[in-house]
Amino acid sequence: MLSGLNLNQVMVIDIETVPQYPNAKAVPAQVMELWAAKTRLQRKEQTAEEFYENAGIQAEFGKIICISAGIFNFRADSREFRIKSFYGHDEKALLQDFGNLLLRQSTELSLCAHNGKEFDYPYLCRRLLAQGVPFPPQLQLWGKRPWEVNHIDTMELWRFGDRKSFTSLNLLASVFGIATPKDDMDGSHVRSVYYEDQNLERIVTYCQKDVITTAQILLKFKGEPLLSEHDIKIIN
Repeated sequence: MLSGLNLNQVMVIDIETVPQYPNAKAVPAQVMELWAAKTRLQRKEQTAEEFYENAGIQAEFGKIICISAGIFNFRADSREFRIKSFYGHDEKALLQDFGNLLLRQSTELSLCAHNGKEFDYPYLCRRLLAQGVPFPPQLQLWGKRPWEVNHIDTMELWRFGDRKSFTSLNLLASVFGIATPKDDMDGSHVRSVYYEDQNLERIVTYCQKDVITTAQILLKFKGEPLLSEHDIKIIN
């Protein structure tokens, strides 16, 4: 499977997001009204204020605090996977930095993420637009035919056309015998770690683990050996 995919033309990404405000009390009244309307069917018996801790998954009400990106550098005699993270409290600045990284890459570069087509890619595009940051060519979807969009989704690959279920990154890692990326925290903890613990570095490490795990799963789909610790380079 994926025998024709050139890994050296793939960038594996993951994003971490949080609500734009630390808690419901800090949300302006008009924004809370919009949030209540947006989530009316999702909240069930919860109030909009009680449900606000989930605002990070909605691009209209959340913001990106970390983007981790990994690039393969595979040669005949060496294998390297280099990871760089863009993070901080200034979403516009980190989006600009990530966009500049993409601009230095080939326009034929493929992006890869787990559940990327339903979350990472559209969320990135919406926040780029909201922050007024120019779109890098790899995220330009307008005017392209579906087969011209170089976006790989490991969850979609695992579905093989089956649309009935969601398969988490953690579950797929377990299927392939890959170490879990959730050994310290999972996505449900990101908001509290960011706003309450104020530990952004912990979130960056978690984001990088997700990128490594997604890369390992992609290698499994290609039938290639997994990355060793020696192969992985974190770029500060």
